Amino acid sequence: VLSSGEIIDISGLLLYEVFLLDRWKNYWIRGVLSLAMISGFFLIICMGPIALLLIVMTIQIKCFEEIITIGYRVYRSYDLPWFRTLSWYFLICVNYFFYGETLADYFGALVQREEPLQFLARYHRFISFALYLAGFCMFVLSLVKKHYRLQFYMFAWTHVTLLIVVTQSHLVIQNLFEGMIWFIVPISIVICNDIMAYLFGFFFGRTPLIKLSPKKTWEGFIGGFFSTVVFGFLLAYLLSQFQYFVCPVGFNSETNGFTVECEPSDIFVMQEYAVPAVFQKTLGLKRVNMYPFQIHSIFLSSFASLIGPFGGFFASGFKRAFKIKDFANTIPGHGGIMDRFDCQYLMATFTHVYIASFIRGPNPSKLLQQLLLLQPEQQLSIFHTLQYHLREGNILPPAAE
Repeated sequence: VLSSGEIIDISGLLLYEVFLLDRWKNYWIRGVLSLAMISGFFLIICMGPIALLLIVMTIQIKCFEEIITIGYRVYRSYDLPWFRTLSWYFLICVNYFFYGETLADYFGALVQREEPLQFLARYHRFISFALYLAGFCMFVLSLVKKHYRLQFYMFAWTHVTLLIVVTQSHLVIQNLFEGMIWFIVPISIVICNDIMAYLFGFFFGRTPLIKLSPKKTWEGFIGGFFSTVVFGFLLAYLLSQFQYFVCPVGFNSETNGFTVECEPSDIFVMQEYAVPAVFQKTLGLKRVNMYPFQIHSIFLSSFASLIGPFGGFFASGFKRAFKIKDFANTIPGHGGIMDRFDCQYLMATFTHVYIASFIRGPNPSKLLQQLLLLQPEQQLSIFHTLQYHLREGNILPPAAE
């Protein structure tokens, strides 16, 4: 015979055990699906840059759909005309603009060979602007009395979504064309940071980090930082050894296919470095050999660990504002696609800025592609001008009398 106090104690214990079982079940589901997604990611890498480009486009469309659907659910009672149609139309227009710019910038030789592509490349920006104007006019025609303010809210919602999702997806693709290593390393270190911060927080977490994400802890944040820097350093060493990963994606006019063959740039060639005096006694080394890209990976990993999580905090604040747990329920235990890529977009922007600021120099192949688009007389003019400057600099022998 149990007293009422004993019954309460037993029921509380049973509830606690059920909570633990559900918690471990959720972790098991998340773990298995995480491994499955990572395996799928490696499989797509083996399929080449075109497969990666297609998966980026697919993820972009799904993220856009999840955010637009939230707006539709919040304001669906107003029955706004053309809202979803116009949202998808603007998505098509923006993608047409960005992918057209990328095609003309990186694959000028392909554009030069195809007559329809030459026309589209020449008037690309005008066509893009005309398409956008058509959508703009359709929006103005769809305005309904008593709902003007709400319709402009949703117009802004669509454009902010395009800015967050489509623009940054375009930066991901530009990073990919610079070399798959600039695509794989940033994405991998964000995944590593997410997993390691989760594990350190689960086993050692005691101190809350930020109110927007109550489950985030300082222990997970710090443990994830050091783990990510080490992981990024080792991954950079591994990938820097292969042309397949370090060479920019180009188009071979002879084979009519994309290629990733090149002479690796200096940052992917092994160099010898002097160890700072402070660390010489600890490491027992005075000089080390490493790839310069490994040093760059430390900066990328530091950003992914220290600033990257704020993309997740931003997404958490967005979800709290609309009182939703996840963007969608596409992936069991993980939520929607946007829940998994909230940090990736911020990381992609940083990587693009980092390449443009510290890595990318003049690209002879791109310059040559642009020269081939010029008229023959313009090409001759540039040839004679370049020839004159090379002779003035004693790089070419002087012309014969």
